[in-house]
Amino acid sequence: MSPSAEPSQTPVAGPLKPLPMIIFGSRWLQVPLYLGLIVAQCVYVFLFLKELIHLVTHAFTFTEQQIMLVVLGLIDVVMISNLLIMVIVGGYETFVSRLRLQGHPDQPEWLSHVNASILKIKLAMAIIGISSIHLLRTFIEAGNIGGTTPTNYTTTGVLLQTLIHTIFILSAIGIAWVDRMTLATNGKGH
Repeated sequence: MSPSAEPSQTPVAGPLKPLPMIIFGSRWLQVPLYLGLIVAQCVYVFLFLKELIHLVTHAFTFTEQQIMLVVLGLIDVVMISNLLIMVIVGGYETFVSRLRLQGHPDQPEWLSHVNASILKIKLAMAIIGISSIHLLRTFIEAGNIGGTTPTNYTTTGVLLQTLIHTIFILSAIGIAWVDRMTLATNGKGH
């Protein structure tokens, strides 16, 4: 058999030396952080149920605006919860260890192609979504600025919140642009 006809063999890694083993093993220090985020997720479930009960028990006495604000609060809790799931599952899969979910019927579609870059973009988009909900709530309540109904917002506060939201959007565009440049550069180098 000629040398070019031999099947290519992947080198088998031997045991790691002590320092690389400690450095590589340090990724497991993140596990308590992910477990803590799971506890935070439980707190958000409790908050969601509490707000839902509040909405249901006051459904006949709330105004349409009050109902809309509570519903936006519920949506906000769900979006933050989704963000937590992305960080917990995606972060663990990317930085700690594989979850080995291939073929599982409940495997999230995005998990099959998650990496640190995609996770950053997904997180940025989730943060923009959460910020959008907060901004919408602010705009709804801002209608009372200068009126007889008390509000927690000032004109300056609304402008600053809008500016912060715009910065989130520009940051996400910047992250996506850098990611795209990196992919284009890596593709040309091969």
